[in-house]
Amino acid sequence: MCGIVGYVGPGNATPILVEGLRRLEYRGYDSAGVAVIANDRIERRRAPGKLRNLEAVLEASPVKGSIGVGHTRWATHGRPSEENAHPHSDASGRLVVVHNGIIENYLELKERLSASGVVFQTETDTEVVAHLVASYYDGSLERATARAVSDLRGIYSLVLMHADEPDRLVATRLGPPLVVGIGDGAHFFASDVQALLAHTRRFVFVPERTLAVIQADSLRIVDAQGKPEPFKEETISWDPVQAEKGGYRHFMLKEIHEQPRAVRDTLLGRMSFDTGDVHLDEMGATALGVIEKAERVQFLACGTSWHAGLIGQFFMEQLAGVPASTDYASEFRYRDPVVSKGTLVVAISQSGETADTLAAMREARSRGASILAITNVAGSQVTREADGALLTHAGPEIGVASTKAFTAQVAAIALLAIFLGRRKGALSAAAGRNLLASLARVPQLMDHALSCAGLVEEMSRGLFKATDFLFLGRGVQYPIALEGALKLKEISYIHAEGYPAGEMKHGPIALIDESLPVVALIPRGRGYEKILSNVQEVKARGGRVVAVINHGDEQVRKVLGKDDLIIEVPGVEIDVLGLSEIFSPFVTVIPLQLLAYHVALRAGRDVDQPRNLAKSVTVE
Repeated sequence: MCGIVGYVGPGNATPILVEGLRRLEYRGYDSAGVAVIANDRIERRRAPGKLRNLEAVLEASPVKGSIGVGHTRWATHGRPSEENAHPHSDASGRLVVVHNGIIENYLELKERLSASGVVFQTETDTEVVAHLVASYYDGSLERATARAVSDLRGIYSLVLMHADEPDRLVATRLGPPLVVGIGDGAHFFASDVQALLAHTRRFVFVPERTLAVIQADSLRIVDAQGKPEPFKEETISWDPVQAEKGGYRHFMLKEIHEQPRAVRDTLLGRMSFDTGDVHLDEMGATALGVIEKAERVQFLACGTSWHAGLIGQFFMEQLAGVPASTDYASEFRYRDPVVSKGTLVVAISQSGETADTLAAMREARSRGASILAITNVAGSQVTREADGALLTHAGPEIGVASTKAFTAQVAAIALLAIFLGRRKGALSAAAGRNLLASLARVPQLMDHALSCAGLVEEMSRGLFKATDFLFLGRGVQYPIALEGALKLKEISYIHAEGYPAGEMKHGPIALIDESLPVVALIPRGRGYEKILSNVQEVKARGGRVVAVINHGDEQVRKVLGKDDLIIEVPGVEIDVLGLSEIFSPFVTVIPLQLLAYHVALRAGRDVDQPRNLAKSVTVE
């Protein structure tokens, strides 16, 4: 959940570390700090709160050196404060560590170290690592780290620095991600590649249970016994400009508007309009064979990715004729799940490093499942543990509340469902061609949907003071209702619920009065007339409706009153299998994302860095 950056090279480490932390601040912003070796000693600068507070400290008390580590914190153990901010030091002040993860046995280790005379200065679990490594230090930070790690229980990415070895950084990981960036006469550590894109496109993903040692001109990766481990260098094609705001007020707004491009790039090169087939050859023959044998699909995901999995159920069952279900990855292991022969588990994770999703994958694997990963990050942990990976091409997503990663995931799942439908004979060539033609039009329709941005901004004036919202959808719109509610909760801190519209009368209808905005998704499709009836039930009880409808739908307007709000989006027409609305989530989600953004903005919230949240959840 926290962000780590390290540097060894010829330049001044401090601005490089701060720049890297700025790109990692989405991972946590409870505190930030850097440590640099200068004049044969370690100089630390730390501050509670966001990175700008650390920058103010550095301006008042600058520090310069050619090697250093930095950290931005999402608090787990210990309140956000300067003393609890990383980097943490041993008693001598000659060793520091930065950490992402949780040390589960830190109390046991703390008692052991205290008995030997160590005096602790913080409330964190990380400080025990500094003292533990120091207790084993014999002139080799690498050996001391290897010995200390054998005592640890939990999950961690650790980067350590010692003033007696001023030319190297030592790192290790179990769980949370860590990458090495290979620069020109310099090497870097970071929690995420986007922290380093300004300096390099060459990366090595550090394997679990290994030690990585970087110097200005070298990288070594060894096992716990010091035996060299082979590693693979990968090139990341992301443009660093993509990680900048590009004139938008917030990253979230930029990323909402990038969705047509993200979906288009995810579809690009994977569709054959002549044959009606989807080509996923990039995944390799083994993975394709696993997919073709699937008799059932089990989606595993968390948060917004879980909503993508719910949409995936519709795609799989209606397009491929394959039964599908979706589980919260965080709950999957705790109900003794039955994984039958022929089950294909599809793990969805934007970062590819979500701890709960990885744990669920491992549980499914232990029960005999084949596993496919859908992720935005090549080389991430889910790609390494799955039988194959279907990459989305959303590019870097900085805003904590996911938008473009979600629609790119939905696009990838649509491709997977059509691929499976064609291979299993559930879709004819003609049906495949029709579906692909419709899918290819989706980015253009999303562009049209974005034209509602000004209207939604104006609507937010009358909505941002509400204390509760209810989102209603039927069929494939129900996951979008859930996603709309989640977005609003995440960034505005307003309570919201997403509900199947037919379930409203089984409880939530008791909440309806003139103070509760009810957001109803009413595109044309299978459930159209029924959700119109649900809207009338809301109106009969004095409720105020915010309706998302297709352009030119006069029937809905006749049902609504003068105080209700209407947002029009394009329809997504498919003349096959009665599936006219199956791709409508691509366009109906956009006004809900914009609504959450503008309501939060009017409420004075930090939309890119909402309180208590982090972009990548790498702890359970």
